[in-house]
Amino acid sequence: MPESDSVHNRINNLEQHLEEENPVLVDVIRGFKDLDLVSRQMGFFSKEQSHAFSVPWWPLISVLGVYSSGKSTFINRYLDYNLQDTGNQAVDDKFTVICFSDEDRIRQLPGLALDADPRFPLYKITEAIDAATPGEGRRVDAYLQLKTCPSEKLRGKIIIDSPGFDADAQRTETLSITRHILDLSDLVLVFFDARHPESGSMSDTLETLVKGTIHRNDSNKFLYILNQIDMTAREDNPEQVFAAWQRALAQKGMTAGQCFTIYDPEAGMPIEDNGLRERFLRKRDADVAGIQERIEEVRVARAYRIVGMLGQRASVLETDVYPRIQAFLENWRRWVCWLNGIFFGLFLVCFLTITHWAGYWNGFSLRLPYMDVIMANPWGKWTLAAFLGALVIYIHMRVRRLAGKQAARKILAGMDEKEGQENYIRAFTKNTRWWRSIFRRKPAGWGRRNMARLAKLASDTNGYVQKLNDVYANPAGKMSERTGPLGMTEVGSDVCVEVSSESLKID
Repeated sequence: MPESDSVHNRINNLEQHLEEENPVLVDVIRGFKDLDLVSRQMGFFSKEQSHAFSVPWWPLISVLGVYSSGKSTFINRYLDYNLQDTGNQAVDDKFTVICFSDEDRIRQLPGLALDADPRFPLYKITEAIDAATPGEGRRVDAYLQLKTCPSEKLRGKIIIDSPGFDADAQRTETLSITRHILDLSDLVLVFFDARHPESGSMSDTLETLVKGTIHRNDSNKFLYILNQIDMTAREDNPEQVFAAWQRALAQKGMTAGQCFTIYDPEAGMPIEDNGLRERFLRKRDADVAGIQERIEEVRVARAYRIVGMLGQRASVLETDVYPRIQAFLENWRRWVCWLNGIFFGLFLVCFLTITHWAGYWNGFSLRLPYMDVIMANPWGKWTLAAFLGALVIYIHMRVRRLAGKQAARKILAGMDEKEGQENYIRAFTKNTRWWRSIFRRKPAGWGRRNMARLAKLASDTNGYVQKLNDVYANPAGKMSERTGPLGMTEVGSDVCVEVSSESLKID
């Protein structure tokens, strides 16, 4: 099944964008296209689906935390733009996706702009909302909005500002979107309020955000930020507040992720003592610089993440999708054999019983009414054979369909909706088409050619990682030439030079 024109056009547009930003990722897109081909031939994907659409191609930074913890103020200061409303109370109850625009103005667009565009990380988020609460997806504008901003710091990256977090008041849909965002993000900033370091909202945030991240293999992408630490200047006890906050994190099992303490000197409380103010500013500047350094690193992390996702998706097809489809086929085959035996066995028993009571048997000889007339007709025996054959085929096809439903129900019962139940049903249907023998062991589309494609993708993934290493690392310590941010050739030995997305070149 070929991809649709809309899928083809979207992928081409993405390739054109990445041609200038990172040529390695263009090759990765082609890998995703090969993966799509295998998935469609297996019946796992429709022509409107693509693995590339489930990958956030832009570096994604999420900002989450409790109400009035200074998330919006931090974003405004980082962008050098008064973009988000600020205040001591909840000022926005939507997830705001912020991206760059060449226009010298701010635009606020509805959530539909995100749901319908595969270039954004929340593409088709209505499906996740509907999965949490059926029918709620049509109200996507109540949960999401898109803001554009001309700040140069947004160029090539996306920031998501979440509504203030209070788990007791969170609706199922909001928590579902939050989990979705956490999975997609390259960096997650979790804000807490130093004025209320042990409040109920902080406890809820610890329980939902912190405790839920400790077992993730990407837990190092979470930064925990205690904001408005200047409020402790009156008692001059920031170390005590910070220590109490860290203990609260540790009680939830948090062992990974960095912790920072910051405040906004312009929006915060004035500190009269010069020495104390200098001390707070020095600590604040160091931590803000550390946070911004991690933000600027997301481009590099994003490239490795996307390459890793290609290898992961290829592995999932081979180690998860294929075994489940094969288990379905074995289950289906067993059901077909048993049900055929039961149906035809019952049919034979009923036939023998009825003909016996009707007296059509003379010893082991069966003489049915009109049988002599039928057999005497030149076309009679062929008509009878065709009728019996059609009856057998009809019963067998009904049995195949019934067995398919039973087998699919057993496989799907242990699956979460996020695992793509519709895709599996599509694959099961393709494998039970009338022309496919029940004795075929391998699922549709699982031949030598596609197995070789997946093996090549696994090998290519390692090659892509090596290409990225050639750009961002130099383990051999050799002198190398790189294209710098302004197009200038830089020569280095043991120094790793970060290259901007606008001028990335790979030899």
